[in-house]
Amino acid sequence: MKQIKKKSLWLRFKRNRILWLMLVPAMLYVLLFNYAPMGGIVIAFKRYNYTDGIFKSPWIGWENFRYMIIADKLWPLTRNTLAYNFAFILFGVIFEVGSAIIFSEIGKKWFKKTAQTATFLPYFISWVVVSTVMLNIFGDNGVLNHIRSSMGLEPFNIYSQTGIWPVVMVIIRLWKQTGYGTVIYMAAISGISQEMFEAAEIDGASIWQKIRCITIPSLKPTILIMVLLGVSQIFRGDFGMFYQLVKNNQLLLESSDIIDTFVYRSLITSPDIGMSAAAGLYQSVLCFVTICTFNFIIKKVDPDYTLF
Repeated sequence: MKQIKKKSLWLRFKRNRILWLMLVPAMLYVLLFNYAPMGGIVIAFKRYNYTDGIFKSPWIGWENFRYMIIADKLWPLTRNTLAYNFAFILFGVIFEVGSAIIFSEIGKKWFKKTAQTATFLPYFISWVVVSTVMLNIFGDNGVLNHIRSSMGLEPFNIYSQTGIWPVVMVIIRLWKQTGYGTVIYMAAISGISQEMFEAAEIDGASIWQKIRCITIPSLKPTILIMVLLGVSQIFRGDFGMFYQLVKNNQLLLESSDIIDTFVYRSLITSPDIGMSAAAGLYQSVLCFVTICTFNFIIKKVDPDYTLF
């Protein structure tokens, strides 16, 4: 029986050898950039120095992990990273699905293409540019304060208002990323059978009824996959966004500092590679546990929509 299975497996491999050959570059990429670097995890438990290298540097156990605990930063940083990413995922799905449905229902092609381009364009703008534009508009000498001073109003500096920055971050993220997600959901909508819409129209269904009973249920698999992919990185923040928008503004760090930016600033003052590796391992373990938990829950609810 085993010989038959081995033979059939070899025949399938031989029959599809061109497809396997096409898969080789992707497999090499994953092995080199995803699995090979995992050997560096040991740095998180060592006092790394360049003389001894990775494997000969002295072991120090959990000392690198104690750094964030002693600095009383572990919980605030984890909370900020989790809260921001949760808000990005939640509002991102709502705005992306909503935009995709609206664009799919627009009849005039020229308006549809213009709106799509305007929504998708911010995705290609660098966070450095976004940060500079914000500073020139909302900074002390920005356009907003020039307008307010001409009207006799007090100056307003958004960079000194700690409480509103969580909202500002979410709005900027939605402005920049909604267009990209919209394209994905529009592709999913285009794959929905038009016969269902035609049948619903014959039965007298309104636009809202077609959206509620056909479009949204048909988008459920795509939504769940996108949410799962987002959840897999829920403890990893967008370094470019948070660092460029906040930089080293001490007033905003309490509400806008995340694990990634904290590690970067710590490495500038004390280039301890072991601490950076420990923070990265801490994030990876949290992400792994989170994605496995969510995938397990979805498997119990509906096994067809799980990642693995």
